[in-house]
Amino acid sequence: MTTSDRASTLSATASPAVAPATDEAAETAEGVEPAEAPANENENRSTTPKSDAFRAQIMRGWADRDEPLPEARVSVPTAAGHREAISARHRGERLVVPAGRLKQRSNDTDYRFRAHSAFSQLTGWGSDAEPGAVLVLDPVDDGHEATVYFRERAGRDSDEFYANSEIGEFWIGPRPSLAQTAADLDVAARDLSEFSELGLVTDARTLVLREADPDLTGRVDEARRTMSLPDAEFDALLAEDALLAQDLSELRLVKDSYEVAQMREAVAATAAGFDDIVGSLARAAQHPRGERIVEGVFQARARLEGNDVGYDTIAASGSHACILHWTKNSGAVNAGELILVDAGVEVDSLFTADITRTIPVAGRFSEEQRLVYEIVLDAADAALAIVRPGITFRTIHDTAMEVIAARTQELGMPLGVESSDPAEQLYRRYMVHGTSHHLGIDVHDCAKARRELYLDGVLEAGMVFTIEPGLYLQPDDLTVPEQLRGIGVRIEDDILVTADGAENLSRGIPRTVDEVEAWFASRNSD
Repeated sequence: MTTSDRASTLSATASPAVAPATDEAAETAEGVEPAEAPANENENRSTTPKSDAFRAQIMRGWADRDEPLPEARVSVPTAAGHREAISARHRGERLVVPAGRLKQRSNDTDYRFRAHSAFSQLTGWGSDAEPGAVLVLDPVDDGHEATVYFRERAGRDSDEFYANSEIGEFWIGPRPSLAQTAADLDVAARDLSEFSELGLVTDARTLVLREADPDLTGRVDEARRTMSLPDAEFDALLAEDALLAQDLSELRLVKDSYEVAQMREAVAATAAGFDDIVGSLARAAQHPRGERIVEGVFQARARLEGNDVGYDTIAASGSHACILHWTKNSGAVNAGELILVDAGVEVDSLFTADITRTIPVAGRFSEEQRLVYEIVLDAADAALAIVRPGITFRTIHDTAMEVIAARTQELGMPLGVESSDPAEQLYRRYMVHGTSHHLGIDVHDCAKARRELYLDGVLEAGMVFTIEPGLYLQPDDLTVPEQLRGIGVRIEDDILVTADGAENLSRGIPRTVDEVEAWFASRNSD
């Protein structure tokens, strides 16, 4: 049974102010009609019983539950630290950070819910976060008080319990109570019916994380306009909203010990997924869409050991590896070719790995493939060798590109353009992307941080990012020697800056030519 069988929709979809379950719901057993449900796509095919007798029968006869309050989860201190840090940057302002809502896949079928990263950052609520939840940081004299608002679970004295497939226990299983969530996250928890954007806006200067829940953001803006603010002041609030998003990104640039541990967990699960892939290549080579077998094998590991994949897996065999974001994964996997796999497991805390390996489908590199592969490996190793606190982030990219520039010239690739100016970077024809990006609760983490703290920022211990040089020699690129055309290679590792250097978190996944060939042989010895 899927969400396509929903019998009703969450009334909070239209507004965050929703009616809580009350004792009045029990009156349905005596023939009193429940509150009118919102229109939905399935009304014309719903078979949910609506008789008073059925309501009376289904609301009775349930055993009492023993539901002790949970211990606070291990992410609580980290989330509290993030809240304290954002509070220090926004004294006297109310901050509204939504988790976001279910997103439509097709008709009445939704994607699996994933909370906005900033909401998880500030609450510690990961893969089990509630759709529609909202974190509010209310200003107080010494900082902020945190409250999580979410739709309280439907009681068994309510028809939502069995008839609402978005929140009803018959459809999606038990949901946490307010008391359980308050204990779990170590913050106050209140029903979403008590949330009012108008009250929040008129009571204090209020900022909202705009992208997390566009509907809620629109209502906040509407509430702001009811205050008849001058255009300049309204525009200033929008700029402050953007500053909130920027600040939240920047607070993730340096990871604490809990966050680093989550990254290690994500990398370990991803390593297991890559091992599964190497063992699946013979089977993949027998199917006309073998790339899908590779993708599916990794997806299975991600769901077994984590929440999901952290991003769409790239399983690019042959010349597909020259397409940077090849996610169709619809091609054959042919012996004699390389397959480039870019994949990462997102664990239940929502932290994700991001790793790429390029593997010979039949287990051994050809001379041409080895040549291209070792250029990329040399670039990756050169970049990793310089990582330490105090250097600028962009230096990593510059170092890798020095190797790419020199070695592509050695391959004799005439670009057909006369230029002696290194700033022209004509060699970037073969690697147009950057070498590194920050990594964490987002695969491209800290994306809204200021340039001076990101690309031009100085490395600090606790930063985690990728190093991922590549060479993509397009099959129809006449500047490439014919025997090298169609070869695409990327090697990507996840790097932790330490007090005196760097640690390659993904070093355990084979990288060198000899390691990769031995890896293949060990997984395909039968």
